[in-house]
Amino acid sequence: MKIGLQIPNFTWPGGPAQLAPKLRAIAQTADEGGLASLWVMDHFFQIPPVGAAELDMLEGYSALSFLACITRRTTLGTLVTGVTYRNPGVLVKTVSTLDVLSGGRAVLGIGAAWFEREHRGLGVAFPPLGERFERLEEVLQIAHQMWSGNSGKFEGLYYELAETLCVPQPLAKPRPPILIGGMGEQKTLRLVAQYADACNFFTHAGMPMIKQKLDVLRRHCDALKRDYARIEKTSLGTLTLHDEPDSIEKAIATCRELAAAGIQHAIFNVPNVHEVKPVELLARKILPAVRGL
Repeated sequence: MKIGLQIPNFTWPGGPAQLAPKLRAIAQTADEGGLASLWVMDHFFQIPPVGAAELDMLEGYSALSFLACITRRTTLGTLVTGVTYRNPGVLVKTVSTLDVLSGGRAVLGIGAAWFEREHRGLGVAFPPLGERFERLEEVLQIAHQMWSGNSGKFEGLYYELAETLCVPQPLAKPRPPILIGGMGEQKTLRLVAQYADACNFFTHAGMPMIKQKLDVLRRHCDALKRDYARIEKTSLGTLTLHDEPDSIEKAIATCRELAAAGIQHAIFNVPNVHEVKPVELLARKILPAVRGL
C-alpha cells in the first residue's frame, strides 16, 4: 500500500505570512519520508466540511507549482479539479507544464464539480449536474488527444478546439495519470473505466461501500474490455495522529481495512498538519507498517 498526504486547509498559526514556510516544511517532510503523493484541493473558497468559506484557501495549481520546486519524489495533483473551473485546453496545458517542471510527477485529478457558492461568487458558470458530467467526458477526451501528440481539432457538444497543440509534451509516459474523483456508479465509475488511471473513494463511506463501488467499477471495465487491474484504487480520509500507541495502531488498522477492501493508495489529511509532526508519524510509523499490504 502507498500512503499520500492531502492538504485541504491553510488556516494555520502565523497567518498568510507563514503559509509558505509551513507548507515547505510539510511537503519536504512528506517527500523525504517516502510518502507517495501530495495533494491539494481545487477550490477557491474553503468548503463546508472543512470550515467557513472565508478561511484561507490557496489556488491549487499555483500551490502545486510551489510544491514541485521543493520536492523531488512525490507525485503532485489536485483532489480534484472541478471540470467547470478552467478551459479544458488551458487545464491540460497547465498540468503538462507541471509535469515537465516536476520531472514527470503530475497527476490530473478531475471531477464534475459541486461547490456552487464559489462558482457564483467568482462568476464561474455552474451548469446542471448532467451537463457537468457531459463536459467532464469531453475534457477527458481532450486530455487524451492533447497528450497523444495529435494536434488536430476537437469538436464536441460543449468545447471546440481548432488545434490541440501541447508542446512540450509531458515527461510522464505514456502521459500523466488521470484520476477521477467520485463514487457515482452509473456515470463516474463508467468514466473511470473508460478514461482514467485511478479512482478515488471517500474512506468515511465505509469498507462495505468501497467494496461495492469497486465491484461496479470492475463490471464497467468488463463491459468496456478494460483491464481492471490497471486502474489504481485510491481513497481519501482523515487521520488525527499523535505519537501515542493507540493513535498509531488505529491508523495502521484503518490502512489494513482499506487494503482488505481493495484500496492500493490511501491518501489522508491530518487536521494538525501544520505541526509537521503528524507527517513525520505517517512516514516513520504508518508507512513502514503498511507498505507490504
